[in-house]
Amino acid sequence: MSSTDSILAFTAADAGLGAPYSLTECIAALDRGATTSVELVAQALARIDATQSTLNAFRVVCAESARQAATEADRRRAAGEHLPLLGVPVAVKDDMDVAGEPTAFGCPGPFPLKQHDSEMVRRLRAAGAVIVGKANAPEVGLYPFTEGSAFGATRNPWHLDHTPGGSSGGGAAAVAAGIVPAAVGSDGAGSVRIPAAWCGLVGVKPQRGRISTWPDAESFNGLSCFGPLTRTVADAALLLDVLSGPHPGDLHTPPAPSEAFALAATRDPGRLRIALSLRAPFSGAPVRLDPEIRAAAERIGRVLRDLGHEVIEANPRYGLMGLALVARGQAGVGSWVRGVPDRSLLDARTRGAARVGALFAHTVLPVARRAEPWLQRRVGAIFDRVDVVITPTSAGPPLRIGAAEGLSSWATDQLIAGSCPYAWPWNVLGWPGVNVPAGLNRKGLPLGVQLLGSANTEATLLSLAAQLERVERWHERVPPFTLDTPISQ
Repeated sequence: MSSTDSILAFTAADAGLGAPYSLTECIAALDRGATTSVELVAQALARIDATQSTLNAFRVVCAESARQAATEADRRRAAGEHLPLLGVPVAVKDDMDVAGEPTAFGCPGPFPLKQHDSEMVRRLRAAGAVIVGKANAPEVGLYPFTEGSAFGATRNPWHLDHTPGGSSGGGAAAVAAGIVPAAVGSDGAGSVRIPAAWCGLVGVKPQRGRISTWPDAESFNGLSCFGPLTRTVADAALLLDVLSGPHPGDLHTPPAPSEAFALAATRDPGRLRIALSLRAPFSGAPVRLDPEIRAAAERIGRVLRDLGHEVIEANPRYGLMGLALVARGQAGVGSWVRGVPDRSLLDARTRGAARVGALFAHTVLPVARRAEPWLQRRVGAIFDRVDVVITPTSAGPPLRIGAAEGLSSWATDQLIAGSCPYAWPWNVLGWPGVNVPAGLNRKGLPLGVQLLGSANTEATLLSLAAQLERVERWHERVPPFTLDTPISQ
């Protein structure tokens, strides 16, 4: 047996961790002395190396700094120190600043090394987490697939011919395959929830401002936020607790929760009024809800009725809010691309979006921002009748690798708007949503539904998601390509 093989075999044999393993399982194994941070991090790095030629989940691997951090974590544990994530390996997305590494956000070319951690990364480290790498994302997070000239294609561990989703696809693939127990993604139009759905994970888009985006006072004109990608609700709630809290420079500072999210995830949600909504918001693209996704959403509705909730069919009044998404998103792309060292290397579609965004920044964007309170009142009227809205997370199953290759900007936009029309309204509103797995289709690809709430309702959504998890037991479903089935295809 090679040294890599022995590292890959260590956890299941000696630490009692499943395959793939969860964040809370890692912490428990560390607490009882069944493993060490050095061993867990070595194992994660070996898995990255073993899967990079196939899954291709990582843009940057922080091997040296991760090993040093793991050694220090074990020393601190031996000295009696206790932190929520002390010694646990995690991944972050390529749009997050990690000191000593570039932040390329999926773009090609050389980027300067960052001098400081972002606030979110600082909080991860303060909780004791060991960052093993930065996971792949498409250029400037534009797409619900993770492909690009800078790194190739990131693949779905449920089927290598399909995308894990995007734009947080690298992190989702890494967690689903058991490379790391948790990752942090960013969600500007569903970019945490869509890859969570397509990889069979829990993905949380929190309330705007819940997790600081500093050094950006807000991200993509308030559309984008950071959120957990995990196998279980307990893991997501723990990670949300660790990451939550403002930076003094943040533009958005929601009220602190009344209790820890991890505690909320253990509580019964009580009898809730729930709206099952299958009508997609208008986006200008033809939308056909896949019959298997419709059936999965309706089945989850029946499960919730069996759990004692009142479930009705009702749809939010979205109207033409897609215009606000386009204005805010394209202006955000234009702003981000100004910092790209060599813009000539970017995909023509990215350059086109940046040009449109520059035009929108001083014209359409201010109008879109002023419309937000009106949109919140219009869409939020449904919460006079219900506590939670449930929709499909996507209209279609995971796209095949290369589905958008060679398409024009217009054709690409039509493809992604038709495939993923359900998630983005909650980015415009700034409200929380949680993807939960809803089973597999006939091809063995994961499907998801999202639980959506009004402002500051993460605790309710997590409590409901945890109740569903106890029945659905999605964390027991394992992709064909995991840490215990080394990828060789």
